Amino acid sequence: MPTIHFKATLHRLDTQPGDKPWIVLTIPIEVSTQLPTRGMTMVDGIIGGTPFQAPLEPNGKGSHWFRVDSIGETIGAADGDTIDLEITPTKIWPEPDVPKHVEQALAADPEAQAQWFDITTMARWDWLRWMDAVKLAETRKERPAKLCSMLKSGKRRPCCFNRVYRTPPKPATLL
Repeated sequence: MPTIHFKATLHRLDTQPGDKPWIVLTIPIEVSTQLPTRGMTMVDGIIGGTPFQAPLEPNGKGSHWFRVDSIGETIGAADGDTIDLEITPTKIWPEPDVPKHVEQALAADPEAQAQWFDITTMARWDWLRWMDAVKLAETRKERPAKLCSMLKSGKRRPCCFNRVYRTPPKPATLL
C-alpha cells in the first residue's frame, strides 16, 4: 500500500466528566477513501516529523480518526493546529492493551483464555471494542463473563455492535 501525504487539523475531544480530554485528528474523507478498509485499520506514519503507529477508527461519517495525545505534546501541536502527515497502512497489528478486569476474567477461565490466544490480534482488538460499545455501565460490567462464554462457544469475532460508539481507542504510539 502506498504512503498517503496530507494535512489535517487537531481537535479536542471531551470524554467522560473528570477525565482529561483527548486530542484527536480526523482523516479527511478524500484520504480515508484511499485506505484498504472502511473499518479500523492500523497505520505507520509520520506526524510533524515524528514517526508513529496508530489504529485509525471509523468515525461513522465516512472517514477515520485517531488519538494523538502524547504525539501532540511531543511535536508541540495542540487543538486547532493543522499539521502535515503521511500514513502507510500496515497488516501488522500490535497486541491491544487488555483491561485488567478482562485479563482477570480470562485468567479465571482457562478454556476461554485458550480461545483468546487462538484468535487473531485484530479479532482481540474487535472484542475489546465490543466490550465497551454499550451505553449502560451495568451492561459493560457483564461483558467479561459474556466474552468468556462466547469464546468458549466457538465465536471468534463479535458481531452486530456499533463500532463507532465508545471504542476504547489506543493513542498513537511514538516509534
